[in-house]
Amino acid sequence: MARTVVRLIVPIVIVTALALLFQGHNRPGGGFIGGVLTVTAAILVYVIFGVEFLQSQLFDLSPTDGESHGPTGWYRWLFAGGLALAAGSGAVPILFGLPFLTQGVAFPHGIPIYGELEVASALAFDLGVYGVVVGGILTVVAEVGEE
Repeated sequence: MARTVVRLIVPIVIVTALALLFQGHNRPGGGFIGGVLTVTAAILVYVIFGVEFLQSQLFDLSPTDGESHGPTGWYRWLFAGGLALAAGSGAVPILFGLPFLTQGVAFPHGIPIYGELEVASALAFDLGVYGVVVGGILTVVAEVGEE
């Protein structure tokens, strides 16, 4: 019964997390809450199906074989990449003589279904925060789960 519930709930949680991530610069949400929801879905899978299923079937990661870093190393790289993206997206405006974290917005037209879409530079910052949250929490879960 629990496996069926998790199979139904996890896709809904992931879609909600991505929706919050991509609308975060205009509405409540963003990279932090999107990352927390994504990790919540991963923890549900971890608790019900086990760590091997989570890492091999869901994330397509192999356990540590002595030469590679394994899943924990991948999580750490996600954390570091997210931190670099968030800090870099905040620092880019400095190159143009603007204050740190100044946001730019573009409105591309003619996009199917949407017509016009708002693309803000804050999305890069939110993607970085998302990577930091997902990578950081999954690292903690993986390290605690190994004990």
